[in-house]
Amino acid sequence: MAKSRKSSHLSSHASASAPALVAAPPATSVAAARSPRLALLIDADNITPAAAAPLLEAAARRGTVAIRRAYGDWTTTNLTGWKDRLHVHAIQPVQQFAYSTGKNATDGALIIEAMDLLYTADLDGFVIVSSDSDFTRLATRLREAGKIVYGCGERKTNKAFVAACDEFVWIEDLRAHQPPHQSAPSPSQAMKQDTKRVRGQRLPAGPSKTPPRPPKLSGEQVKALLTRAVMAAANGTGWVSLSLLGQQLHAMQPGFEARPFKSLRELVSQAGYLRCQRVPDAPGSRHYHLEVRLVSELAPVARDVARSVRAAA
Repeated sequence: MAKSRKSSHLSSHASASAPALVAAPPATSVAAARSPRLALLIDADNITPAAAAPLLEAAARRGTVAIRRAYGDWTTTNLTGWKDRLHVHAIQPVQQFAYSTGKNATDGALIIEAMDLLYTADLDGFVIVSSDSDFTRLATRLREAGKIVYGCGERKTNKAFVAACDEFVWIEDLRAHQPPHQSAPSPSQAMKQDTKRVRGQRLPAGPSKTPPRPPKLSGEQVKALLTRAVMAAANGTGWVSLSLLGQQLHAMQPGFEARPFKSLRELVSQAGYLRCQRVPDAPGSRHYHLEVRLVSELAPVARDVARSVRAAA
């Protein structure tokens, strides 16, 4: 009997002195907080090397660029301009010989490696840089697998490839926002320009071969698109953050631009059919984000609130 009392006393003392176990945070919290991991795959045969720096900047704003690869036949002189930029931006060149004339083997190599990465790499999305419509099916397949797909190309890019991406970025716009020292021509281009002389005088520059910008949406078209986007992305109160609104706009129209405004923030701030408010990121935080809602929905909401107040009284 004494032994049983002693053992029970010891067990109760041990349980009282033992530290309480604290549940570990769910593993998903760490994954949810991390920046999206992206693979940047560049069709070097199809993209100018001057776009390398702005491309990486644009990709870095959307996540962590874990993989950087450029595909092409590096034994030819066509990619000389790219070779100067590979080591500067830590881009891995992938060699693909042109086995036959008129066939683009580079596209096939990029597609095969993208599918390999889909199943072997820990990635959240892909950035496909090309103006070639051959990557349309690749973009849709990656999205079917639950990956985010960002496209980037020149304005000559086929509409099918643009629509297949979650968001499409125009290279001309990226280069237009570069500082002057970054947009300088490569040494080979500068040499060609210097040799264009007649009797010691430089020839005037020829007409630009840059494809024309797509037609700007009318005010009513922009209003209709923004209205649909706000209604699709808004929460139960009718408000939607500016970042979510931007994602919804690009999902509905991947090539959407806020022209002639400098940014989407400026566009919504000056749109009379939208109401904007600054909301702190957290209670007591000094950092704010912008939220938007339709003005046309404010009157019905106010009316419903007034009815509720009168009914409660």
